[in-house]
Amino acid sequence: MDPEVSLMLHCDPSQALEEHQMHVEVSDRFNRQRFPEIEQHIEAIWTDRVTKEPWLFNGAKFRLHSALLALTENGPMGEQALQNTTRLRHDEGEHSESTRNKSSGGLAKREQPCVVKLQLGLTCYKDYLGTNWSREAEKLQSHGRNECLDPQAFLSQPLGVGAVLATADGDVVLLRRSQKVAEAAGLLDIPGGHPEPKMVCPGVSEEDICVELLQGKERAVVSEIFSSVCAEVSDEVNVPLASLSKPLFMGIALNHTSAGRPSAEFYVRCTLTTEEVRDFYRRGGPEANESTDILFLSREKMLQLNERSPLWSEMCPSAKGAVLLYQRVMPE
Repeated sequence: MDPEVSLMLHCDPSQALEEHQMHVEVSDRFNRQRFPEIEQHIEAIWTDRVTKEPWLFNGAKFRLHSALLALTENGPMGEQALQNTTRLRHDEGEHSESTRNKSSGGLAKREQPCVVKLQLGLTCYKDYLGTNWSREAEKLQSHGRNECLDPQAFLSQPLGVGAVLATADGDVVLLRRSQKVAEAAGLLDIPGGHPEPKMVCPGVSEEDICVELLQGKERAVVSEIFSSVCAEVSDEVNVPLASLSKPLFMGIALNHTSAGRPSAEFYVRCTLTTEEVRDFYRRGGPEANESTDILFLSREKMLQLNERSPLWSEMCPSAKGAVLLYQRVMPE
């Protein structure tokens, strides 16, 4: 597999999950581990970046600690209802398929309902720049492996979201990233971004958002994860929200160019034709500055993409992860 990306977790073929099938646990236990040296390093990097780019601001993000894919008995999900469970941390992603198949008895399709449970803490953009995006990331992973048996323990690990967006004609949308963006400039990507804790805590400033304010609002957190997918599609592709289906969760991919940063990938259908989507995109939207062109791939070409395809080298890790999940889950 491409060293830039791996799959942490994926649903079974044709078994992508709806919003009610995702559950979250929010706790301080899932925050990044700290020690003095790295805190000083984070502050130094942030001070330098803000000096050079004074428009930057430090926003709160959800931190993914681990993910759980499970079968449930009929009825509401509870800890006692979990069966044939697979719990994965970021370092276990590359082995997720064999582990998952072993725990589920190797069945391609489950007869019982399936759910995914995410263990979430809080992090921020400043911590991301100073850990995952830092030149010290490998040292931090080694320290985490030695001290916590978890290479990601000291990393920010903000949870991203991405959308495999299919038009009414069955074509999948790719965007050519601008040369001015900080990451993966000029490469092909899918629409995506991050769910925002501030949307679950209206009226609270970014710096005052804490885990305690999110506890008891777990369903609102799930709602924000799913709604942020469509919001990002609408902002980046400039299509109306009303034209988008409810997102279906396919799985989680890890971007190893940023030390295993996780992104939950979804499938979204659009009622507009390929040409209509192209027209809306060319009109420009709220985030038109993030991309310079739109491309469309047929379903057949999406299923055929691999490391030997010429287009593969033009794709950023998040897009590669979404393609791999789409090929395995085939959400249509």
